[in-house]
Amino acid sequence: MFKFLITKKSKKSRARLGVMETDHGSIQTPCLVTVATQGTVKALPHRLAKEAGTSLIIANTLHLHLKPGEEVVKKAGGLHKFMGWDGPIMTDSGGYQVLSLGFGRDHGISKVMRHGSDVTIKSGQQPRGVKITEEGVAFRSPDDGSRLFLSPEESIHIQEHIGADMIFAFDECTSTPADKEYTRLSMERTHRWADRCLAAHGRRRQALFGIVQGGRFEDLRRQSARFIGARPFAGFGIGGEFGSDKKLMADVLRWTIDELPDAKPRHLLGIGHPDDLLTIIKEGVDTFDCTAPTHYARTGTAFTSSGRVNIGNAVFKNDPGPLDRKCGCFVCTEHSRRYLHHLTRAKEILGMTLLTFHNLNFFHAEVARIRRDIRAGKV
Repeated sequence: MFKFLITKKSKKSRARLGVMETDHGSIQTPCLVTVATQGTVKALPHRLAKEAGTSLIIANTLHLHLKPGEEVVKKAGGLHKFMGWDGPIMTDSGGYQVLSLGFGRDHGISKVMRHGSDVTIKSGQQPRGVKITEEGVAFRSPDDGSRLFLSPEESIHIQEHIGADMIFAFDECTSTPADKEYTRLSMERTHRWADRCLAAHGRRRQALFGIVQGGRFEDLRRQSARFIGARPFAGFGIGGEFGSDKKLMADVLRWTIDELPDAKPRHLLGIGHPDDLLTIIKEGVDTFDCTAPTHYARTGTAFTSSGRVNIGNAVFKNDPGPLDRKCGCFVCTEHSRRYLHHLTRAKEILGMTLLTFHNLNFFHAEVARIRRDIRAGKV
């Protein structure tokens, strides 16, 4: 069962409030989706992830396919029972790994690629470690080097066995250095793959989202959004890599959302730093996932009301103050900066756990504040 209800639209922007209903509970939108790549929020027990504000998680199809395998998850009763999480779950399609294991490895491309690179990906070019064909994608396992093949049908098959509430169609995530012809051909193949995913999708209680591509090109983004928006998907993902260009990100969201059906939810894949949140939401995105809260925590970085803090820096060795004086989470009320500094420098797991909790709490609190502002007519 999946339903989406828009409860309020802003008069100042495209922002909106909504409610997603699933078999495993409801989600207030806009919502940050907490990343749980391998069926876990890294370094954090599930109950603490909930306490930090998590209502929806996203797991990684390819990683769960590799470990422990979708058959193991299915035999356990699905991912909810396997991991002991009773809330809603999304799974991605594995499409981003086409980028990360291919051109990502070749050229250092990722969601946060910086501009100034002289790399250009041209039509007909293939990454060294990945072969992309009409049938699907062949590559080697990042774990043991074994040969793997992922097709639209296989991606749907894996996701149905995993049993998430919301799943995504298989696509190729294109990146900023891809030229227009490469991007166009990739987008058209993604469209054909989307139709194959719809044909393969048999578990109707799972909501299948189609993914819009088209890179940094307005005409391609609009074309892709019209194509995917005309298909009977339950919702839509907005894919691609925008580098560090915030204006480009806002433009792409505007071009895409212009063409999508208003009544269905929109998910932005893999983007959501603190300085992105207001822009994303004002452009009309309902849900979005980002590894920043958990990834940065494991490197000793906290997000605070005064900006990023690298708690491992020597200046915090004897600092008795809280991590963030404006935060009421238990990390900030019970632990000092000097203790968090010690845990980080000592590489203690507890340090990662505490910083992960704080960061997630910070992000979810920011999104909740924006929801309140939408409700009050301020956004």
